[in-house]
Amino acid sequence: MKAYRKNPVGAHYGVGDWLLQRLTAVVMALFTVVMFLALVTEAPHGYAAWKAMFSGTLVRLSTMLFLASLLYHAWVGMRDILMDYLKATSVRLTAQSVVGFMLVFYLIWAASILWGR
Repeated sequence: MKAYRKNPVGAHYGVGDWLLQRLTAVVMALFTVVMFLALVTEAPHGYAAWKAMFSGTLVRLSTMLFLASLLYHAWVGMRDILMDYLKATSVRLTAQSVVGFMLVFYLIWAASILWGR
């Protein structure tokens, strides 16, 4: 009988990413519904009202959670697409690196917008 080896390749590889992608989808859906209801019930008019709406810590944190979920969701999807269609390792790794750096850049940019002055 063969000894069990923990190998990243096999039948269960990607289950964690699959579950996290579903979790991020739920987070994004909940945020979208809550923001939609907030905007329908009390629509901000003008820059000052929008700024006041996003000045609360809870709104900022939930928006950052939404954006982090969106970017992770995008990463898993793009990574899978690139792995499926770019067979040359150097091209695939370059494309994944560009996508990864851009997603991190977007997260930092969003944080600077939400938490900046």
